[in-house]
Amino acid sequence: MPIFNSPLIAHRRARRQRRLRESDLRVTLQLQRIVVRIVWAAVAVLALIGVGAVGFYHIGGDHSDWSDALYMTLITISTVGYGEIVPLSALSDRVFAGFIAISGLGALTFLFTSLSVFFLEKDLDHSLRRRRMEKRIQKLRQHFIICGFGRVGRSVGGELQNTGRHFVAIDTEEARFEDNLDKFPGLLCLQGDASDDDLLEAADILDARGLFAVTGDDSRNLMIIITARQLNPELRIVARAQEARNVEKMRKVGADAVISPDFTGGIRLASAMVRPHVVSFLDEMVRSDKNVRLEEVHVPTGFPATRVGDLRLRSPDYILLALREEDGSWVFNPRVDEVVSVGTTIIALANPSGRAQLKAHLIERIG
Repeated sequence: MPIFNSPLIAHRRARRQRRLRESDLRVTLQLQRIVVRIVWAAVAVLALIGVGAVGFYHIGGDHSDWSDALYMTLITISTVGYGEIVPLSALSDRVFAGFIAISGLGALTFLFTSLSVFFLEKDLDHSLRRRRMEKRIQKLRQHFIICGFGRVGRSVGGELQNTGRHFVAIDTEEARFEDNLDKFPGLLCLQGDASDDDLLEAADILDARGLFAVTGDDSRNLMIIITARQLNPELRIVARAQEARNVEKMRKVGADAVISPDFTGGIRLASAMVRPHVVSFLDEMVRSDKNVRLEEVHVPTGFPATRVGDLRLRSPDYILLALREEDGSWVFNPRVDEVVSVGTTIIALANPSGRAQLKAHLIERIG
């Protein structure tokens, strides 16, 4: 039975949804409390202005009008002290003015404090932005998670973006996201430690297709691999290893592939020397605005065994290069009588549109 249908995964998904609802409720209640405070403070200020204007109008008698009374109320509440345009000769008049001043000062302080909390509270603003981000992430399916959005992580993200694949970036430094929003419009990102269970669940690891552990710290990458493998045993994990001695360790704890930049860079240098035209061709593929790549498409379950010639795999958007059989053998430049069946992986040179066409063509054969 697939792991995504197991009771354990279903329980984790339900627990995650429950926590999201509880978080939504807490944020909503917090906002409601702040809004209620603002409304009551505004009502108190308006009531004091009304009471003060009526009181000063009667105190002034024939010597003042409504505009004088309102102005006297405003300068009393704000305690600016421009002068008494409404004469306060009696003790009761001065007591009334003092009551308006003290009450108004308290009401205004409460109002501006509540407004400051509403507009400037960083924790609340961060919670709201994070909740909006998590809701967008929950809509993804078969996406990728990039743990570490440094130079390597951004390169991975750029390749996924160019080939039309969705991803979620995780990094401990939020500035790395903000500095690259122009390169990654609509970036889905989460700030925090990618080895934390809750953060990976927020990135919807249960519905993810793969995860990249590409921070600059091998020990952290190891922890990310262990955590991700526990949360989703079927997830494909590709890791980065700074030290060659850590490559085997990462494989043992669950990484499907481990890349050492130093080792890969050495092979690249040698290739640039002995096969420069091949390297130039690959570089041109990556730089091209057509986003042509070597892609792999798995034959879906239920696909009937079919000859390559009968599939009619012809399109200006892709070229069939090879087949990888279920037993691991390769068939390069397959003949028309070569059989494609479930378990076969098709290797093609394609752009994003061609990859989608090839997948759709295989699915049509199932029906």
